[in-house]
Amino acid sequence: MTAFMQFSDKMVTYDTFINDVANRVCSIMKSDRNDPEYVSKTKAYKMCGRANVERWQREGKIQPRIRPGKHEYPTAKLRELQRTIQDYL
Repeated sequence: MTAFMQFSDKMVTYDTFINDVANRVCSIMKSDRNDPEYVSKTKAYKMCGRANVERWQREGKIQPRIRPGKHEYPTAKLRELQRTIQDYL
C-alpha cells in the first residue's frame, strides 16, 4: 500500500516527499561543507547582510566570539538563521 501526504496545494506520495527532503539536505550539506567554523564580522555581514546579523544579535539569536580585536560568528548558526523563514507580520 502506498502512503500519501496531503498538503494544502497537492498530494504526493510519502516516498516522493522523503526523496525531496533527502535531496535538499544533501545539497545543503554540500554547499556548507567547506565553510570555516567561525567567520569575521565583515564576512558575516557580506554573507547575511549587516542588518540581519545585527538584528539576530540584538534578539539574542547569535552571539559573537570576542577575541582581542576580533568579533567572530559561528558559520553554522549564521547559515541556520539565514535559511529560517521569518514572518514579520
